[in-house]
Amino acid sequence: MNESRKHQVSLRGASAKEITRDALLERVNQERELRNYTRRASAAALLIQRVWRRHHETKSVALQLRQEWEIMMNNRAGPLTRMQISREILRPFLFFINYLSVRCGKIGARDRDCMINCFRILLEGITPKDVHQSFCLLATGSIEERQIWFHQSKKLISVCLFILSVFDYSTQRVQDVVLTSTAMRLSVLLTDPKSWNCIADDAREDANTAVKNLVQFIGSKRSGLYNCIRKFICKLEAPVSCQETVFCQTDDRFLIVASAITLSLRPFHLTNMDTNDNGMLECAVEQYCVSLLTIPWLPQRLPAILVPALRHKSVLSPCLRTLLIAKEKILKEISEMDQLDITSRKMPHVGWALANTVCLATGSYMSSLDLGKFTEGLDYASYLHVVILLADKLLASLENFGRMTRNTEELQADNDTSAESVFHMDETTCGFSNLSYMDLFRPVCQQWHLKKLLAFEIDASGSGADNLPSSNQQDSWKCRLLDVAYYYSYMLQLFSTLNPLLKSLPVLNMLSFTPGFLVSLWGELEKSLFQRQKHIANAKSLYANNIPGDISDGVSDGRQKRFSKDTGYKWANVLQKITGKAPTENVFVDSVNCHSNFSQTEEDPSDKWDIEALRRGPEGISEDIACLLLLFCSTYSHLLLILDDIEFYEKQVPFTLEQQRKIASMVNTLVYNSLPRGVSPRHRAIVDSAVRCLHLLYERDCRSKFCHPSLWLSPGNNNRMPIAVAARTHEVSSGAGGTASSSMGSVITTMPHVFPFEERVKMFREFISMDKVSRRLAGEGTGPGVRSIEVVIRRGHIFEDGLQQLNSLGSRLKSAIHVSFVSESGLPEAGLDYGGLSKEFLTDLSKLAFSAEYGLFCQTSTSDRLLIPNTTARFLDNGIQMIEFLGRIVGKALYEGILLDFYFSQVFVQKLLGRYSFLDELSTLDPELYRNLMYVKHYDGDVEDLSLDFTVTEESLGKRHVVELKPGGKDISVTNENKLQYVHAMADYKLNRQILPFSNAFYRGLTDLISPSWLKLFNASEFNQLLSGGDHDIDVEDLRKNTQYTGGYSEGSRTIKLFWEVFAGFEPRERCMLLKFVTSCSRAPLLGFKHLHPAFTIHKVACDAPLWASFGGQDVDRLPSASTCYNTLKLPTYKRASTLRAKLLYAINSNAGFELS
Repeated sequence: MNESRKHQVSLRGASAKEITRDALLERVNQERELRNYTRRASAAALLIQRVWRRHHETKSVALQLRQEWEIMMNNRAGPLTRMQISREILRPFLFFINYLSVRCGKIGARDRDCMINCFRILLEGITPKDVHQSFCLLATGSIEERQIWFHQSKKLISVCLFILSVFDYSTQRVQDVVLTSTAMRLSVLLTDPKSWNCIADDAREDANTAVKNLVQFIGSKRSGLYNCIRKFICKLEAPVSCQETVFCQTDDRFLIVASAITLSLRPFHLTNMDTNDNGMLECAVEQYCVSLLTIPWLPQRLPAILVPALRHKSVLSPCLRTLLIAKEKILKEISEMDQLDITSRKMPHVGWALANTVCLATGSYMSSLDLGKFTEGLDYASYLHVVILLADKLLASLENFGRMTRNTEELQADNDTSAESVFHMDETTCGFSNLSYMDLFRPVCQQWHLKKLLAFEIDASGSGADNLPSSNQQDSWKCRLLDVAYYYSYMLQLFSTLNPLLKSLPVLNMLSFTPGFLVSLWGELEKSLFQRQKHIANAKSLYANNIPGDISDGVSDGRQKRFSKDTGYKWANVLQKITGKAPTENVFVDSVNCHSNFSQTEEDPSDKWDIEALRRGPEGISEDIACLLLLFCSTYSHLLLILDDIEFYEKQVPFTLEQQRKIASMVNTLVYNSLPRGVSPRHRAIVDSAVRCLHLLYERDCRSKFCHPSLWLSPGNNNRMPIAVAARTHEVSSGAGGTASSSMGSVITTMPHVFPFEERVKMFREFISMDKVSRRLAGEGTGPGVRSIEVVIRRGHIFEDGLQQLNSLGSRLKSAIHVSFVSESGLPEAGLDYGGLSKEFLTDLSKLAFSAEYGLFCQTSTSDRLLIPNTTARFLDNGIQMIEFLGRIVGKALYEGILLDFYFSQVFVQKLLGRYSFLDELSTLDPELYRNLMYVKHYDGDVEDLSLDFTVTEESLGKRHVVELKPGGKDISVTNENKLQYVHAMADYKLNRQILPFSNAFYRGLTDLISPSWLKLFNASEFNQLLSGGDHDIDVEDLRKNTQYTGGYSEGSRTIKLFWEVFAGFEPRERCMLLKFVTSCSRAPLLGFKHLHPAFTIHKVACDAPLWASFGGQDVDRLPSASTCYNTLKLPTYKRASTLRAKLLYAINSNAGFELS
């Protein structure tokens, strides 16, 4: 049998055609499925028919019952007994209403009239004149009557809640308002046995039991109470108290809202009925939290008179406890509400639960901006933990929302919008007021809120004790401070995410100026991170400094009186309040004595500043320490912005200098060990805040030392990479669009100070070497030759000729310059330029252009006479263009390693490094203005007496100009409340705004040759050293070791020995002049003379002189000369030291070059 017939099946005469087994099985399955489908379709059709017939019959019965009920009501005569009300009125009414209205989800006109009539009869039956007519007496009757009353009351409550859920608050139909108000009044009376005036005293307990069972029902999920109330409140557009201010107490609309709130709070008050059913209460509270607390603008939608009921401790405390106990269940249900509308940009429901909780707990409801207060009897521990819980969930939801939004946008467009850091959520502004979502958190930014949280006593057996974030519950103070730290760390993140304009500034302002708070945070960090060192402040003083109203032992009585007398926010005294210290005379120390003279002290061990607990970065610390670090670094970096040097160094507030060194070592170690390991998203905020704090402390130390140099170097002592590797890593990370592709590259970018200054200078030279190699590979000239730039410079017009010939080159100025000088007599000077003449040209040009007489730059009024752009340069022809050209000249000098003989002001260098200048740097620019501003800042009287406003007067070209420090500044007087703003606005103008156009122009020219990332390796002082060299004197021994001899000279030659003897005897200025005579630069190379290329050389110039010249005869008369292109001194063979000294001094003071030879 062939292969094709092997799998065929014979049908035995049924068909002449044979099919395969698989085809047969497939046909059988299809037929079976068809029979099953037919069977199911028939059963479904029969079911639909039965359901429809049942619905039709039931509807017919309901319609007939309604008609009969209406006839009965019209023909009713006289009062009804309670059983008649139950059997003749309620039983048919509940049947046809549930079927015709509740199930259909709408109320017809006839049904509305029936409801109103029925409810009115019931209301009359609850408070009748005749006891036998009271419907509520069924609740205290026989067992059967009680069951009837309970069943019918449940049905009535359900009907009333349905009416409430479909009621539109904005409706103008009177009948709808009457129906809803009547239904809600009935619901309230049914659940309030005190309103049953027909109940005898001996039956009062039975009535309470019946109502308790009914309230248990409405508190259960079956009743749908909270869902119906949620639907109703969400339709409220404005508070009733805002619309109806006169008749709000009697208005039906107000009664509807009040009745709904009353019903929602019924389960909370069961404890007053001696019930032990806590399970029912927990169920009701869970629904309350899920359905009502998540309503947007809940307190703002309600009449103000009703909000205190929601704030009462009998309501708020159970909610807080239940949120902590059943947090997984409640948060899951809230998340499911968000998932129903996953594409919406609305605020997550957990965000509204958080805002409403804060709003109700602090009393900041409606549009009031007044100071609030906590709910009386509030459990502060539960409040803290609930806010922490909800805030954490909200941040996670916002992160997921942002991630989904970015993914969607990436699919829709090619551009990446992941850099956007602010979530733009819909419906975060209040439609009936000027409030925004973040305004609900206004109490969080007020000092009373923080002080209350710090002052409360924790009950160890309290409801929230099991949910403390801290694992250590023995130290109640630590638990309290840690809870507050968690609370405000989440608030900082929320404000940064949801407050697009001010970010976390309101919270930081409050935290920074709350007395003792920063000191408390640092005390906990110090105990945790510096375990090997003795704690400076004991726990008693730490506690005393942080409880509002307590008085520290070290504060005088007179000072305390002044503190209590002035309780406002006076900026002048706020920093003294932070530490609790009195500004007595013995506190103030001379600033010179305050600063450690590190140059005269022994070498500080670097291990002391490398904190072991932080060597693994944020991954190696607990969540508690991470929270404290985030809050401390964020708050202290904010305070450092306005902390002046007098407070920092002399008064030493809020920390002593020793504590400042510990803080610096903490953030230095943390940042260094965070970057190489990569920063995870959960730790990004901690590292960012630590970086800000580190930069502020380091820049202050650069301006005025308070740390030993080893402190900044200590984290990288054991694992710094070689210079060449570091340089290439830095270039790779800088070329990756600002995102470090290498972890160590991010260290160099973020905190280059961990590398010693000498290594960073080598790194800088390595960058330039790499750039020259890349240019050479690209075919661009980098040395003398055919690609050099030929310039002809007249000695009397150096700046003009240089500007005309070089300014338009831009980055091509990196190529070698071949300079030909024309003397003042108009003749070309002899000599070939192998680099020496170009150095001479650059140094002479810069000396001329940066002189005060030229008008582009001027000197500061300080003793060191540093250079700063002259503000009158903008009135010169092409003044900005000339300053830009000077930036290129300085860039060329840095690129070629040429040292210039001047220093820039630190304020100006800060702009070149892309850094902002703060108040204390004004002392390096204008000491007199700085002293005046400090006087204003610390003025104890009324600043208005000084008659200041927000303006500054400038004088230029004989005219005075008034500049406003802020819009409308001439009309704003300086007061005690805004004097700190004035001080910083004035400093900002002088330090930043005034010189910004000039610094921008100089920066454009400088960065044509020097990459900005290269410059950021240095601080302002180091930049000046990079530009101008080290000390003003020459290291004679270093120069001797790195000097070469040609033409017959050797180290043992008599003339050479005389030269070094004379050179060592020169004044420092004379040694510098000699160095400039030979190399065209008066400063030594920054890393020593071994880095001078070509090497310093002394060439022998043989001259005839008699032998007795050494003893007083005629010595050599020829002058020494120099070849600056080769850094060579051409020295005749002098016989006497006096002759050599005189000839050298004459030559170096002649200000000539090759002409002397």
